Amino acid sequence: MTELAGSSTPIVGKLSIISMKGCEEITARIDAYLKMFREYEDVDTYVTHVNCPRFGTGEGKCVVSETVRGHDVYIICDMFNHGVTYKMYGYEEHMSPDDHYQDLKRIIAALGGKARRVTVVMPMLYEGRQHRKSSRESLDCAIALQELTNMGVANIITFDAHDPRIQNAIPLSGFDNVQPTYQMIKALVKAVPDISFDKNDTVVISPDEGGMSRCMYYSSVLKLDLGMFYKRRNYSVIVDGKNPIEAHEYLGRDVSGKDVIIVDDMISSGESVLDIADKLKAQGAKRIFVFTTFGLFCNGLELFDNAYNAGKIDKVFTTNLIYRNPGLEGREWYWEVDMSKYMSFLIDTLNHDETISHLLDPVTRINNLMEKRIKK
Repeated sequence: MTELAGSSTPIVGKLSIISMKGCEEITARIDAYLKMFREYEDVDTYVTHVNCPRFGTGEGKCVVSETVRGHDVYIICDMFNHGVTYKMYGYEEHMSPDDHYQDLKRIIAALGGKARRVTVVMPMLYEGRQHRKSSRESLDCAIALQELTNMGVANIITFDAHDPRIQNAIPLSGFDNVQPTYQMIKALVKAVPDISFDKNDTVVISPDEGGMSRCMYYSSVLKLDLGMFYKRRNYSVIVDGKNPIEAHEYLGRDVSGKDVIIVDDMISSGESVLDIADKLKAQGAKRIFVFTTFGLFCNGLELFDNAYNAGKIDKVFTTNLIYRNPGLEGREWYWEVDMSKYMSFLIDTLNHDETISHLLDPVTRINNLMEKRIKK
């Protein structure tokens, strides 16, 4: 390792951040924070520019504009940014997760093994919902992780993995699953100043059994009661690649007159979480707040507009880690949780080859936030 001028802390290598298509905004924010953290370096930018052009047939390549020899490289990617397009045979095509993944591999290949270390920051894990086999089917996420590590990727940083056990596919490589717990709670306190964290006033709800561990953490650090819905599915048919949900059944304490925090990793179509909100309202729930790391809104925003106007939901909190649908920011029911500063801390700490355990465990920061509210 080398040492920075003006700093006694060793670093892995000169810091380089590469933004994939569609990640320019959050990368610029990360770059600004890093320059603020590391004023002693007097660096104009930590961003290394790459270009992934397409031929008329849709084929692509990657060109790295600057040297990365000996650098500690962090590639920021959003596999789900369908707002990025390219021309193929004259048609405007929206990039799919597969297209983004191919570009990611092109970037790694273009680095040519010259970087000292390559870390992929992939907030929403590519094929993260195809993480286990239950029949004769593919295991896409595990294959992708193995492919990336075989190409020389040393670390993979993801946020709120659908199933963090997927890291078992690469047991000898770095894999960090980061939770936005503190940022979500902080955003709720700011957006809803009168929110009470007394167990008699507020309850945490998991929308399914798979998300219980995520919600147990929230209920533990906030000392709130926990409830759960389980999904009754029709396993005789497959619709849009999954078995359709016939009903959501509730298990837990009475929610009458209480605020409810529903916590999930993602909103896809949104039908499930809105069905749950409807059932909670029918049981007398007061206000309903939704925490979800990734707001995909695959079927558009109208469903949530209607639910908000009908009084079924009060606020939906999602991060800026992935592409946000146009018009989302102006919705009264929407609150964006900025993760760029947190990502900057992670990158800065890792570049100095220091532990990030204190960043991954937000209990102290959450407790401090609760104490400040009590003093007010």
